[in-house]
Amino acid sequence: MNTFIDKRQASQSFNLSNTTLKKYRLEGIWIEGIHWVRINQRCVRYNLELIQDWLHNCQDPIAHQRAIEHYQANLLSNQKKQGRIRHKA
Repeated sequence: MNTFIDKRQASQSFNLSNTTLKKYRLEGIWIEGIHWVRINQRCVRYNLELIQDWLHNCQDPIAHQRAIEHYQANLLSNQKKQGRIRHKA
């Protein structure tokens, strides 16, 4: 399960300024719904694990794309529904 952190925690964790965090969001370097989510107009959360992966793999976008695909595949909304178990009476 991925951890979402606020801008203060993100700035400390990634050693990036709040301005850089915002720049990466607004320029589309980090993808909304993947690297970050908007909770409301004033509240943004950053995906700790995927941004750490991006920092390690920013020169290898194919490797980072695999991390994105893994993240998306493991979302609860992408899990197969399990059929109900019927018990014989």
